[in-house]
This record gives sequence, C-alpha cells and structure tokens, in this order.
Amino acid sequence: MLTINKITTSNVVDYAAEELKKYLRMMMPEGGDVKITYAPDAKDGFRLGLMQDFGLDVSDVPDTELDDILYIDCDTEGGIIAGDNPRSVLLAVYEYLRQNGCRWLFPGVDGEYIPMKGLEPVKYRHVPTCRYRGQCNEGAEFQQSMMATIEFMPKIGMNTFMIEFRNPHTYYAWYYNHRRNEKYRPPEPVSFNTTLQWKRMCETELDKRGMMFHDIGHGFTIDPFGIDSTYAWNKVDDSMIPDSQRKYLALYKGKRKFYRDQPLNTQFCMSNPEARTMIAKYVAEYAERHSNIDYLHIWLADDSNNHCECEECRKMIPSDWYMLLMNEIDEELTKKNLKTRIVFIVYIDTVWAPIVEKIKNPERFSAMLAAIQRSYTTTFPELPLDFKTEPFKLNENKFPRSLSEFFEYYKEWQKSWKGAAFCYEYHFWRHQACELSGTVLAKRIIEDVRGYKSRDIDGVIEDGSQRSYFPNGLAFYTYARILYDTSLTYEEIAKEYYSAAYGEDWEKFLDYFERLGEAFDQGYLEGEKSADPSVSPYYNPAYLDNLDRVSKILDDGEELVHSHYNSDERVRTFSVRLMEMHIKYCRLFSDVFRSKAVGKDAEALEKFHKLCDEVGKYEVQFEMCFDFLIYTSNLMRIVNTETKLSDLTTV
Repeated sequence: MLTINKITTSNVVDYAAEELKKYLRMMMPEGGDVKITYAPDAKDGFRLGLMQDFGLDVSDVPDTELDDILYIDCDTEGGIIAGDNPRSVLLAVYEYLRQNGCRWLFPGVDGEYIPMKGLEPVKYRHVPTCRYRGQCNEGAEFQQSMMATIEFMPKIGMNTFMIEFRNPHTYYAWYYNHRRNEKYRPPEPVSFNTTLQWKRMCETELDKRGMMFHDIGHGFTIDPFGIDSTYAWNKVDDSMIPDSQRKYLALYKGKRKFYRDQPLNTQFCMSNPEARTMIAKYVAEYAERHSNIDYLHIWLADDSNNHCECEECRKMIPSDWYMLLMNEIDEELTKKNLKTRIVFIVYIDTVWAPIVEKIKNPERFSAMLAAIQRSYTTTFPELPLDFKTEPFKLNENKFPRSLSEFFEYYKEWQKSWKGAAFCYEYHFWRHQACELSGTVLAKRIIEDVRGYKSRDIDGVIEDGSQRSYFPNGLAFYTYARILYDTSLTYEEIAKEYYSAAYGEDWEKFLDYFERLGEAFDQGYLEGEKSADPSVSPYYNPAYLDNLDRVSKILDDGEELVHSHYNSDERVRTFSVRLMEMHIKYCRLFSDVFRSKAVGKDAEALEKFHKLCDEVGKYEVQFEMCFDFLIYTSNLMRIVNTETKLSDLTTV
C-alpha cells in the first residue's frame, strides 16, 4: 500500500495530498488504498512539503511567496514532492502525475485523460519561466464552469486568477439570461446577492489551492461616490447619480454625467482632491475587509478619450493624476498597516506615461500592460523607420495598433517605473472567435509570450471566457504550457495535447485543424483584408475561394469524426463529439460569410440568425467548452457593422 506523508501542514498541502491520492487510485484502481498521514519525520512513502522543510535550496527565486519552484525526486514507491510555497507543492503533485502520463485538456471530468499504469520514477526541478500565469473571468459565466475552471488551472501549471468587479453579476447574467438562445433555454435571472455569494465561493476555492487572487479592476471611478458598478456596461438613467456626488464625475463636453449612459465607462474628476481621498479611503476600507486579496487592481473607466476637461484636470495628463492617486492609496493602506499589493493599468489613455508624478513606494505596486487595440494577426512586427509616438491630446488620442507600437509608448513608462510588470491579454475574448482552428492562435500565443518575456514582462493574465475550448483546448493549453516553460515548441505542445485528445491518429486531426485555420484566414475574419473598406471591413469577393476550400476540409473532418466516433477513453469520445458540433458551426459560419464577403449584408444577417438557432440547439451539450454568447456576439459585430462593442456588453 502506498502512503502519503505530509511533512508540513496547511490547507493547500492537505488538498495536494488528497489530489495525489485520488489520481494514484485512478491510475491503479486495484492497487489498494493510499493512506495519508501527517508525519514530519517520515523517511519513506510520498513526502509532501515545502522545499525548505527538506533543506533544499530556494535561493534562485527573488520571492518564494510569489515565485514557484517545483521539486520532484520519486521512485516507484514514493519520494519527495515539494515546492517553495504551498501552492507550488500542489503544482508539483500535478507535474508528477503529468510526467506519469496524466493529462488535463479542459475543465471537468470529460477533459481528463488518466492512464491505468504503474508508476515511473521522476526526478525534476523547475522554476516556471513567468511569475504570473493566469486568467480573468469574462464572457457568459455560470457557477459550475467557474468551479471547474478553478479546479483545472493548477493542473496545467497556472497560479493566478482574477475576478473582475466588486460583484461580477453582469458576466453571470449574460449566461443565466441565455441571451440569443431564449428559444431553447428560457432565461433564469440571478440576483445580485446570489452572484456575490458565488464570487465568495470562488475565492474560497482559490484559497484552497493557494492561487494568487487578483480582484476588481474597473469600478473605482464610481463606487466610492455611491454609484453601483454592478450595473457595469448597462445603460442606466442619469438620475442614478446622487446630486451631492455629481461634482466628482468627469466634466466631458460641458456636462458631468454618465459617459454614453454607462457607469463603468465614466471617468472621475481626477484633479479634485476630495474625490481622490474618497477613492483612496474606499480602496483601503475594501482591502481591510477583504484580507484574502493578493493583488487589488485599481483601474480607470473602461473607455477612451473621455477624461475630465475641467481647467484643473487639464494641468496634467491622466497618467500623472493616476500616479498621484496611487500614492494616496498607498498612504491610506500604510495607515492601516495593510500589505495589499496594488496593480495599476497601462491601458488606452494611460498608455501615455506620466510626465511629472511617479510611484513613491514601488514595492507595493505592479504595472499591468493591456494592449487591447493591438492586432492579433501579428506579433511585435518591425516598426517603420519613421515611426514616432504621438503626444498625448486630451480626448483626441489615436492608440497604438500593434504590440511594437505599444511598447514604444511603454518605453516612456520604463523611465520612471522599474518595478514588477505583467500583461493583460485578450486572445480568449472575441479574438478566439476569429480563429476557428485553435492552431493559429496557439502559435500566436507562443510568439506573444516569448516576446513579452524578452521585454521583461513577467507573465500574463488572460481576459477571456472560462469556456475557451472550441474546437478543442489546444490554444489555452498552449497558453498555460508556454508561460510555464518558454523553451517548449508548438510541435511538442500540440503532440502532447492531440495524442491525449484523439489517440493514435492524432496527427490526422492536427493536420485537419491546421488546414482549416489556414483556409479560414484569421486576417480576413479580423477585418484586416477588405477589398474595399468603404463598403465593409469584410467585403472581399475573392474570399469565396477560401470558403470553397473550407467546405472540402470540413468534408475531411466529417470522415475523421465518423471513423473515430466512439473510444474507450471518455475524453476522446467527447473531443470527437465536440469536433462534430464544430463542423456544424463552421458550415453555418461559412454560409454567413458567403453573403458578407460580397456585400449582401441583409442576407448575412438572416443567416446569422439561422446560425444562432441551429447552434443554440446544442449549446447545453457543450457549454463547458463553448461560450455561445462570446461567439455569437463577435459574429453579430461582424454581420452588423453598426453594432458597437459596448452594445454587445449589456445584460
């Protein structure tokens, strides 16, 4: 009988021991029980604990609380599985199991491949390439998916999770109202209290695994003034603004009101010292009540070119006022003796670096770069020799359109900011819906992460759906693996994923999806290859040739599905059924673009509604992997070019 001895005790190490026991029993179902004990002096069996408990060197990382080291030295009967912090012990358990053949391809039981086999020796020590390896909630989320996602993340080496907003009700409402699929799934409204409880449940699950918890982001420009950010991007009546608080909102075009009727998109009057004090005290009080937060994100409003135009605010650019606010927040946190880390964001208008102000206590802060307006069809392209950054122009800015341009602006930040920095990315937001194979996106992610790391950016948090596994999870799996080890190649990661997902014929499946990705052409689907932009970003009659190729490739895909329809491994059966649904989606999607590419917009819109109806029939079967709203919202944006993104992000 195998034994697991906990050398140290903590809730995370306790959980790691239970996970090791569970998967050992699954690998060897007739091998008998696996006993777990607390035995600090154990010399045999599996020994789980901190590397420091075993006298192992941890000096090669700057911060053992934030940086992970995984250490494994096991034979077939047990051995040491350790990390430099409790979370790393859990990560080391999963890495030990991975090296013994276990694979986790997407959240939930259907995403697991657990071989039945004996144990093999593993000797391993690794410091993941990037400190921050995570994601942020986004899209239409439901609680079972959130629980499964949090359970899944450390299994693929991730260590960070962010929950956006004080109460992420809007994201939950997008799912539970079953927008665009009401015919097959009647709305199930959920209350603000329910979604707040669910957020606390998520936080508890993150704590069980020792994950770094990042909180909130948008909302601090309105919540401190008695305006509820829970309404997010919804359009609301201006009467919601308390009369006594209106003076704190940004003066834009002569009025202090909600910007475009959306609270979350509304800036505040940054030069008003009362307003900044109210925000600083609000942040400190929130941090004091929520001591489980590792990083509290303080972002400005979620829109651009809408900052306060009053005479005082004009005296400095927004980034200067922003840094002044950060310092005042630091002072309030210091008064309360709080160690909460604060994240400020280099995003839209704050791409322009401060000119006067700078952070006084850099140990508390991290910068997060969010190049939301970048192109996702290139990675760090060469800049033209004559490229120059543009000076800041209040509410008249044009924003960088590539990562290379973005980082030219960030060079100015680096003159005053020498502290920690990581990125906020959007591959799994609407951009995944413009790359229908997952293979092109996987390659782009590898290039992006390597490019970031070479520029001293120490990780990424993805803003995207927790259900980004359509047609499979290769792109997200690649994201996790390349953050963990940037030396891995696309070919290595694809083989590891596809062989588990599709079995011995995995190369046929990979070839199919790579051909599909090339034929669909992400550049066209991102609106970057119009033959006549004055007609539409998607007007290009020559694209019909691509769609003819797509149709033939989908025929090949159907043959693969039929010949591999059932498998002894549940994950492979599910992966093929998901592929079957993906083929149906791609045919309907192609039909939309047969009209859109030749300028028949009304016909394309009619076909879009047909797609929503047909795909909606199958949503519930594959909802753990496929975010119906993310995909249909992106397609609506394309089909109806009058639709703004802000119109797609309302409940």
